[in-house]
Amino acid sequence: MQVRDVAPHELPAVWRLLCAQGWAQRVGSPADLARLVAASQRSAVALDDQGQVVGFARAITDGLSNGYLSMVVVDPACRRQGLGTRLVQHLMGEDASITWVLRAGREGAEAFFSRLGFRVSTLAMERPRQR
Repeated sequence: MQVRDVAPHELPAVWRLLCAQGWAQRVGSPADLARLVAASQRSAVALDDQGQVVGFARAITDGLSNGYLSMVVVDPACRRQGLGTRLVQHLMGEDASITWVLRAGREGAEAFFSRLGFRVSTLAMERPRQR
């Protein structure tokens, strides 16, 4: 399995993965996903041994002080193999001086991210999107 920056030609496969995992409302169309990725400073895919997209993650960061993990998704058949961890580590890089935040609303997210050094914070505020 390989984790690396996403290539533009992989976005249709990423879109299908996201839709299959309940993210259709957030990504809209393949063109919407392409705009999200273009506006993100970091995005990555996980590929299986046949080169198929089985994971995706993206982040927004200034690269100096703050970062936001926006999506971390792994195909259920490929979970528990370290791909989510590798995706997150790929996005965050080696700079420990950056504070990374995320929304961990999905089942199992708090346990997963706590293993990567995240902890629940009472400092964040949120203005939810208007539907």
